[in-house]
Amino acid sequence: MHRRLVIALAVIVLLPLSSLVPAYAHFEHLSHYNNRGGHVGQYYAYEALDPDYAGPNEPVAVLFSVQDREGRDTYNIHTMVEIYSATTGERLEAWPWTEQEIGDFQLFYSFPEVGSYQIVLSVAKDGNPVNPNGIDPPRPTLSSTMSCNCDRAIFNVSISKNFGTIWNVMMLIAISLPLSVFGGVLAWNYRKMIKSGTYQKRSVRRDTIRYMIMLAAIAGGVVHLAVYAEHALLRLEYSIFLLVAAGMQIVYGVLYTLLTLAGLGANESAHKYYQKKLAVNLFGLIGTGILLGLYAYSVILPPPLSPNDEPEDIDFAGILAKSIEVFTVIGIVYLMRIEKHQLTGQLKKEQT
Repeated sequence: MHRRLVIALAVIVLLPLSSLVPAYAHFEHLSHYNNRGGHVGQYYAYEALDPDYAGPNEPVAVLFSVQDREGRDTYNIHTMVEIYSATTGERLEAWPWTEQEIGDFQLFYSFPEVGSYQIVLSVAKDGNPVNPNGIDPPRPTLSSTMSCNCDRAIFNVSISKNFGTIWNVMMLIAISLPLSVFGGVLAWNYRKMIKSGTYQKRSVRRDTIRYMIMLAAIAGGVVHLAVYAEHALLRLEYSIFLLVAAGMQIVYGVLYTLLTLAGLGANESAHKYYQKKLAVNLFGLIGTGILLGLYAYSVILPPPLSPNDEPEDIDFAGILAKSIEVFTVIGIVYLMRIEKHQLTGQLKKEQT
């Protein structure tokens, strides 16, 4: 899902929160690790490392985004940056007072070893540092502003060798394990039908179509999980919404599958069972339809709260994502039709 689509979705769902949550920096994505935020006098500053899971003795970009309390850009501010060892308290690096044309800037550093470090960002009050173009001496208390016409924020970061690999493996397992379980349950159900003699070619074909549609719905949720972090650079609510949307898509796919596998209860009428599946299908149909409608809006008109007064560009990623959702919508309509037909047939049997 593209950035402006996310904006439009967030406006509808999370607009009441828009005055409470500031823009989450202007980074390329929401970092999972080594990202912090803190007040610096009249400003709010964000810090992140690139790469997120920085290792020792490798070039690392230390990113900053200094904004006002409303999440707007700042200009022509004076900053000084220092890096201290959290273990020894020694100052390892310092960059002199510099006038930043815009509050988004970056510095480069190679952390010498595995461990914890403290990054200190100083911002001059009223744009007037005490020591312009120089470096203040180290301080035993990092937050101290003695002899400095400035405000300071301290960001703690951790440097490790293998944490990034561990995180990526865990995320891969978190995504692949539910899908593997899903496929395993379907295979087990298929074998059970063959052994019990209830296998019918037409019924199995319909079940296969059902599960393909559910996999498409779950795939849409996985796509949202994969891209949510990239959209926090404008507002944090956009990523929150993507996570919620992903959860709802996955819940729909899993819930419908469980209803199908459970089948008609012993003391449950066919009509009541149909109503349950109809409610779940309407949930999936309306939700997916809203996503498609908002995407269409975003490529025709500039979405609300967009930083650029232009519609969203259409690219391959967007076409692919929307193709999955179009397939899901068509599939849900198909399911609703065959389930209505099955209910009619079941009621006729009961009457005879």
